[in-house]
Amino acid sequence: MPKLSVFDQKGAEVGNVELADSVFGITPNEHVVYQAIVMQQASRRQGTHAVKNRSAVRGGGRKPWKQKGTGRARQGSIRSPQWVGGGTVFGPTPRSYAYKLPKKARRLAIKSVLSEKVVDNDLIVLDGLAFDAPKTKDFIAVLKNLSVSEKALVVTQDFDDNVILSSRNIPGVTVLTATEVNVLDVVAHNKLIVTKEAAEKLEEVLG
Repeated sequence: MPKLSVFDQKGAEVGNVELADSVFGITPNEHVVYQAIVMQQASRRQGTHAVKNRSAVRGGGRKPWKQKGTGRARQGSIRSPQWVGGGTVFGPTPRSYAYKLPKKARRLAIKSVLSEKVVDNDLIVLDGLAFDAPKTKDFIAVLKNLSVSEKALVVTQDFDDNVILSSRNIPGVTVLTATEVNVLDVVAHNKLIVTKEAAEKLEEVLG
């Protein structure tokens, strides 16, 4: 069972916490993590690409010349694919690239990346995170107290306006609630900062 130090917003150690092995102490499954990342990236694709086929381009309603007697090849429309300005054949059409992995696989992927953060000493547990007012400099001070100068993902138990607004203008910092934690965001950030309550919530949801 991983045992980590708990810090306050001033960077002082205020205790310890034992994290559940079932969530923060498993052997990471890299293949499932890869599948989860590809799934999320595919789901983010807009899929709005489109071309005009021969039925969508303008013109071409009349047969350009009669079928026989001209010596030229027969043509039914000036908007056939072989004509300049004609429709495109087998071009891309709007579609959704989204798909889902099985629920167990998605949970295994999240637990794998959380456990990997523990192994790499990139997981910081906070006693709590709250601000009296939305101030970016206060959030920057917390990161400085925790010696965090890299991209950081901050996870809180519940949505907090002051925390969200304080972090919004800090490059490389993302704030999520415990129920919003996902594989892509955890992997994309160097440090994972989790409040003690959020860690308990993750254990409750994923355990």
